[in-house]
Amino acid sequence: MYKSLAALDPGDGGSYNKITNPLLGDLNYQSGTGFFQKLIPALINILLIGGVLVFFFVLVTGAIQWISSGGDKQAVESAKGKVTSALIGIVILFAVFAIIKLIEYFFGISILTIDIGNLIIQ
Repeated sequence: MYKSLAALDPGDGGSYNKITNPLLGDLNYQSGTGFFQKLIPALINILLIGGVLVFFFVLVTGAIQWISSGGDKQAVESAKGKVTSALIGIVILFAVFAIIKLIEYFFGISILTIDIGNLIIQ
């Protein structure tokens, strides 16, 4: 049965006295270092995925602009600039990924492993 807030005893060991955020999942009961050990890899993964999405979007918009330029020199140069920027961006993104993998190898840590319950993505 549910207890009212007035009847809660902080020392009863129940889960009623713990405030949790459902979005954090298993990060709710982590200490400070445990929290950051799980948060930093998640942020790095999100940033890498976001970078790939931005690359794809810029590459596609540059290609569409190039196709629809109709021979206009200014539009073709602008489209070439977009495509070139997208390719340079993905090379930088792969370089960052390689540096992260080197850090993982040398320090023996796992930064890019996503562990969600039964699902482990490496």
